[in-house]
Amino acid sequence: MSTPPVPPTRPPNPSNTSSLRIYLRLLTYVRPFVGWFAVSLLGYMIFASSQPMMAGILKYFVDGLTQPSSAVIRGVPLFDGMELLYAVPLMLVAIAAWQGVGAYLGNYYLARVSLGLIDSLRRALFDSLLRLPNGYFDQSNSGHLVSRITYNVTMVTGAATDAIKTVVREGLTIVFLFAYLLWMNWKLTLVMLAILPLIGVMVSSASRKFRKQSRKIQASMGDVTHVASETIQGYRVVRSFGGEEYESRRFGEASQDNMARQLRMVKTAAVFTPSLQLVTFSAMAVLLFLVLLLRGDATAGDLVAYITAAGLLPKPIRQLSEVSSTIQKGLAGAESIFEQLDQPVEPDSGSIERERVSGRLEVRDLSFRYPGGDLDVLDGVSFTAEPGQMIALVGRSGSGKSTLASLIPRFYHHERGAILIDGVDVEDYTLRNLRRHIALVTQHVTLFNDTVANNIAYGDLAGAPREAIEAAAEAAYAREFIDHLPQGLDTVVGENGVLLSGGQRQRLAIARAVLKDAPLLILDEATSALDTESERHIQAALDRVMQGRTTLVIAHRLSTIEKADQILVMERGCIVERGTHAELLAVGGHYARLHAVQFSDADAAG
Repeated sequence: MSTPPVPPTRPPNPSNTSSLRIYLRLLTYVRPFVGWFAVSLLGYMIFASSQPMMAGILKYFVDGLTQPSSAVIRGVPLFDGMELLYAVPLMLVAIAAWQGVGAYLGNYYLARVSLGLIDSLRRALFDSLLRLPNGYFDQSNSGHLVSRITYNVTMVTGAATDAIKTVVREGLTIVFLFAYLLWMNWKLTLVMLAILPLIGVMVSSASRKFRKQSRKIQASMGDVTHVASETIQGYRVVRSFGGEEYESRRFGEASQDNMARQLRMVKTAAVFTPSLQLVTFSAMAVLLFLVLLLRGDATAGDLVAYITAAGLLPKPIRQLSEVSSTIQKGLAGAESIFEQLDQPVEPDSGSIERERVSGRLEVRDLSFRYPGGDLDVLDGVSFTAEPGQMIALVGRSGSGKSTLASLIPRFYHHERGAILIDGVDVEDYTLRNLRRHIALVTQHVTLFNDTVANNIAYGDLAGAPREAIEAAAEAAYAREFIDHLPQGLDTVVGENGVLLSGGQRQRLAIARAVLKDAPLLILDEATSALDTESERHIQAALDRVMQGRTTLVIAHRLSTIEKADQILVMERGCIVERGTHAELLAVGGHYARLHAVQFSDADAAG
């Protein structure tokens, strides 16, 4: 069986896309939730406005202690003329309630926005997988694809929930506190502003490091997922060949690499946050000195309120600095997600749709090589299958048989030659319509963790009458074992049919093809997993199923194709012989040699 070249998996290439551009693109997914976002923004404004209010209470409290004459509050709405003794406790409770309302509105409604954003991203990412061409899956391993949907989206969740919450809430808190400080003493506040450029340089430098490290972490997480996925899927091989130590070592190396990369990010954050805090508190020290030096005619309450408001600034600044790593993780995750979303979807330029085709298949001078490949996998292949005929493809592994079968339903796009169904090039059909006319059964059966009935009536076949499902199972000689399952057709078969034997899985795949009732039937070594007795019954069932259908059979066992209307012998992508079973045996060429070798082996085994 020919397989496309698979390059080594690499982490997504760092793009030159700016952080702002990625964030703006993320915001396009927020549009449906803009109302909730506005409510959350209002909530955080309420929360942030409560911070300078807390400092303001201290002004009245201290002035009341130092100047008994100011025991009555003036100029404050709701509390004007009230004695300090009663006003301060009531003001404290009112501000706490005000802050609580803001926190609730901000946290709850931003969470709704964030979870909606993540749901939209996750759906878009998964839906893109359903539309990507086969070549993309050939060049990507499943672990990295799954990691992108789970881990990378989780990183975006962090950027869209905790990070945005911190940025909005703490950012607004800083704005309100600075506004209050400017109102109290604009000269001293301008001195504080002098450290902002230094803080900006530090945050920018740390952000670049966080972004770079996040990309490496996500790539290493993909490796962890990939190794775990391979080991779980191939656990029988691992145990049969004593691969436990090898897989343990391989997973340990991947996990160790991921841990090391995570620690590098933690180290960067551990150095960055104290450094920023040192700069901030150094500025506070200078401010305290200036307050004492330039006190002027300010009251003790004014100074305490000003210093308290200034003292509230380092916390939101520190939290904003710490969120940089979360944002950069999210941006790196979003960059990886958008890299997949920007992949071109499976090309579908066809416009012809037909309710039913007769099944005439014609292949004209077809040549094909996989993207990135150096050699043609198919070279000048031509043949015609009339409606109802059975065409068999035989040859050694790697001769191009399965590749040819993959080109008919357009799993890959061919550039040279033509494949026609009822005289229409397959490229001219819409993809969905083309694949409706083709039933495909391969040697690698895919079953889902669902009931037997739902695995037979899958996709477009869902909703098929129960009688039709039972008839398809009967035709595929699957009722023999289905009737002995605990719930019959309603038995759940486990992940990829793990509870069934290879032959039983194969018969369910054949039943699925029977139920589809397509004019073209492609059997890619569909009976390879069957025992001799089951194969005999399946062959009899297929003889009935193939009546009136064009059937392309890729066969390893030559005994299954002796009734073929035409046998095509393939070698290195070319058809080297063609004819009926009897004609090819009489020629004494490639087919005759394959036949002699296979049946001599069978006699020896007998």
